[in-house]
Amino acid sequence: MTDDAAPTGAPRLPFAVLMVDDEPMACKWFERLYRDEFVVWTANGVDQALQLLAQRADEVAVLLTDFRMPGRDGLELLGLVRHRHGHVARLLVSAYADKAVAMAAVNEGQVEHILEKPLDENEVRRVLARARAGSVRRVQDRWLAASRSAALRDTLGFLAHEVTTPLATVRGYLGALSERHQEDAGKASARFSQDQPGQVLQMIEAAQRRADYAQSLVTSFLNHARDASLGVPGSGLSAAGLVQEVLRSYPFDGDEAQTVCLQQDADFVLPGRRDLLHLVVCTLVKNALQAVQQQPTPPARILITLGHRSSGPATGPAPCLAVSDNGPGIDPQLLPRLGREPASTKQASGGSGMGLLFCRRVMQSLNGELLIESEPGRGTTVSLFFPATGDRFPAVSQVQEPS
Repeated sequence: MTDDAAPTGAPRLPFAVLMVDDEPMACKWFERLYRDEFVVWTANGVDQALQLLAQRADEVAVLLTDFRMPGRDGLELLGLVRHRHGHVARLLVSAYADKAVAMAAVNEGQVEHILEKPLDENEVRRVLARARAGSVRRVQDRWLAASRSAALRDTLGFLAHEVTTPLATVRGYLGALSERHQEDAGKASARFSQDQPGQVLQMIEAAQRRADYAQSLVTSFLNHARDASLGVPGSGLSAAGLVQEVLRSYPFDGDEAQTVCLQQDADFVLPGRRDLLHLVVCTLVKNALQAVQQQPTPPARILITLGHRSSGPATGPAPCLAVSDNGPGIDPQLLPRLGREPASTKQASGGSGMGLLFCRRVMQSLNGELLIESEPGRGTTVSLFFPATGDRFPAVSQVQEPS
């Protein structure tokens, strides 16, 4: 995995111990003695060991090599492995006469532990177990760092795109106001022409809503970044409370808010941080609004449901927040790509697909799932499935119609 690669799924964890010795009997003895506790592979020299590592390094957790071997010795092998396969724990077997060389190898970082001949079985078992655990931890830490890096890139891309949209709207309103401004140098008050009463005030209020929304996106991201860096844990968050907050703060235009209906079959506690989940739900509402704008009939309708349902035939009911629209639906060929790569139903008009990428990344970080279901002409449903937290709110069944 390169530093720029986005990890997919859990990492493959190393497990095997590779023992290198030019004496075939020593390799057989070692494998026979320790195979009850470890997966042991052997190699009869540096070249054979490097060949095996070139093919299966991700499976090797520990390298244990003899020092004195014909041709290329154990220290050369350890140095190469250190640079090529950083997750592999490096152990050296040496005789007392080689102690000075072995200690120099430790000081130079070539080797992590030295085992002196003759080997003590109990000590070897302890060292191998500790080294294997360290290798697994390094792989997990590397995967976590790559995952966080990819999440940060996705979040920044999402934030840049989401802020650009309301700011472009603000610029449009300001341009329209500038065109309507009428010069009157003799008076301190400004004059604007308008096609109907209240039009200028509506533009100002709409621009203000968009500016406030852009500011809220940036603030949410900064709050999350600050709390994450300080290790501040997230607190229990009501799914219904989050949806109500989104509906209060979202910059609906005109009668858009009246197209949204909340159906609450059950409330539940959400894991994770409010700021990121707020951005996720805002993104799903925005996408649904854009979808229904493409469908003039029947009347636009967006339904947000809260409850417990299954994400598939092999899974049980899980806490679910779903956003459904009665828009035109999604092309079946495009559907599998959404949320997994920079693909968008609005690519022709500048859509980047970063919104759904961000939403899926957040859900993966919570051990949850994002599922997109759609049929052309029958609308789209995006469902967020959360792991159960164990905390519950009283069961509720209600439908909140648009105000």
